[in-house]
Amino acid sequence: MVTTAPYGSWRSPIGVEDLTAGSTGLDAARVDGDDLYWLESRPDQGGRVSLWRRPLAGGEATELTPGPTNVRTRVNEYGGGEYGVRDGVVVWSDLTDGRLRRRDADGTVTVLTAEGPLWYGDPDVHPDRGVVVAVCEDQREATVAEHGEAVTTLVAIPLDGSAAHDVDAVTVLASGADFYSTPQLSADGRLAWTQWDHPSMPWDATLLQVAPLQADGLGAVETVAGGPSESAVQPRWRGDDLVFVSDRTGWWNLYLFSAGPTATSVRALHPAEAEFAEPQWVLGTTPYAVLTDGGLLCLVITDGSPRLQLLDVESGELTPVADAGVGADALAAGPGGVAAVLTHPDRPAELATLGADGTWTTVRTSTRQAPDPAGVSVARDVTWPGEGGVVHGWYHPPVNLDFVAPEGETPPLITLSHGGPTSQARAVFSLSTQFWTSRGYAVLDVNYGGSTGYGRPYRERLKGRWGIVDVADCGNGALAMVEQGLADRARLVVKGGSAGGYTTLRALTATDVFTAGISSYGVGDLEILARDTHKFESRYLDGLVGPYPADRDVYVDRSPIHHVDELSAPILLLQGLDDLVVPPNQAEEMADAARSKGLPVTLIMFAGEGHGFRRAETIVASYEAQVSFLAQVFGFTPADDVPVLPVENLT
Repeated sequence: MVTTAPYGSWRSPIGVEDLTAGSTGLDAARVDGDDLYWLESRPDQGGRVSLWRRPLAGGEATELTPGPTNVRTRVNEYGGGEYGVRDGVVVWSDLTDGRLRRRDADGTVTVLTAEGPLWYGDPDVHPDRGVVVAVCEDQREATVAEHGEAVTTLVAIPLDGSAAHDVDAVTVLASGADFYSTPQLSADGRLAWTQWDHPSMPWDATLLQVAPLQADGLGAVETVAGGPSESAVQPRWRGDDLVFVSDRTGWWNLYLFSAGPTATSVRALHPAEAEFAEPQWVLGTTPYAVLTDGGLLCLVITDGSPRLQLLDVESGELTPVADAGVGADALAAGPGGVAAVLTHPDRPAELATLGADGTWTTVRTSTRQAPDPAGVSVARDVTWPGEGGVVHGWYHPPVNLDFVAPEGETPPLITLSHGGPTSQARAVFSLSTQFWTSRGYAVLDVNYGGSTGYGRPYRERLKGRWGIVDVADCGNGALAMVEQGLADRARLVVKGGSAGGYTTLRALTATDVFTAGISSYGVGDLEILARDTHKFESRYLDGLVGPYPADRDVYVDRSPIHHVDELSAPILLLQGLDDLVVPPNQAEEMADAARSKGLPVTLIMFAGEGHGFRRAETIVASYEAQVSFLAQVFGFTPADDVPVLPVENLT
């Protein structure tokens, strides 16, 4: 029987606890010989990340790093590139002490690096050479005092454990650049890597370098690609040739670098107005994989929509190997087979292997929650006019098999502002999105100007205009949904985390479009962010806002904290106390300013959480708070049995 009830008050089959219970993050698939490796993160274990292995042909999965081991790294604070594997030898970073460890095929574990605030990532393991090449971020007090910030280098670490008590046993291969990533050593001993310098981010300007590895370091360095307006990333060896991704045409396309005896050449493998990579926020991403037959398994993003394809390097021909809309967060290949973490528009992500017949076989799913396909809200591609041109987004309508709204009612709309801001909203199944749509909310996931997936010119719409373009695109998107009869003008929510939290706060203080806001670890004061954040993003705002302190007046003008008197809607602030990217004082200052003006506000601080919530209890508490907050603001009783959230100054 179908019940008629107001939007937002529907009883959902997805409970708050379902967001974490039986939920597993799947990432970093790797193929080594006949074995498949991957990482699992579990909110019910405090967000601990563990390394797993299973034969590609099938069989029992084995956890290689049981608790308390936490396979993570803090390089660039966002981490990634937590482990590497070759010939059965695995090297991983343990967050508990920052040291690298080696695990042999027989289960023997050896510590490779010394104690101290030295973080390692992107390990490229070579048992035949007795070495692992990796990125090292030196956070020791003496280093920071001398250089003014942590120092990042490329290093070679002995696999025999001789550097476990001697930092000087680690050989520095490359230094001088502000950042390094993706070291890849070829069979004939050539090392390829990506590097970049402040104030550029890796999607702005990089250099792709190659040099021979010698006994005492590197030989002569050759620049293969990159420059002041080119992002050249993701090098992978294909025999003697090097595959990489560059946006020299305005799109991240694949290229092949060949070094002959007398000359070198670079050629595009499939020129297209499409993206073959995404922004490198973390280390260790794998947007394509080199197959044993020389072909490439690629994720191709066209107009924001992904497609898994096989690329013939010689002809440049693409062949789909999955349905349209199926994407991948990790691609892996080896002699034993092909694997990926697949994403879908209508069901949870899964770790899967590709068979010879072209079909995918599930190894692991990201959640035990198996939604009824008929009850899933599938994203619709929507666009609307923006000052820089057409703006893109994904609209998720409210869907619940047991409920309908009263005739003539339009749904409340949650407008999502993604993080980054150089990131991308994707049309993939998300339990958190279904959490809202199944309760009778519509969701608009906005790819505002500055987002990736639509080429470099779209990405650069935000240059110098963060807090203007993104805010206008989100506000205009919400109003466009109202004009199309897809949302209620009186119930428009803006919601985001990190950079998306800034856009949320800015939208609430610079426009009157939204009637409620939810900010998770959002930026309230751009000056504080410019002065007090980690190395990776310490100059990011130069491109998004302007150089600081030269453009201090712009920072002040665009900081929500200085415009709280213009706050026009109730606001919920969620913040981790251990956040090093957006310090807690940002949320505290915003809440204090709102209180001083008598504006509706709630601030919740979560102990033990950093930039992004990992613990099950935090995720549950934050969603319970959001359910209660919106119900109170919009004046209906939620179907969920959640604690009533105290909202200051709400009358």
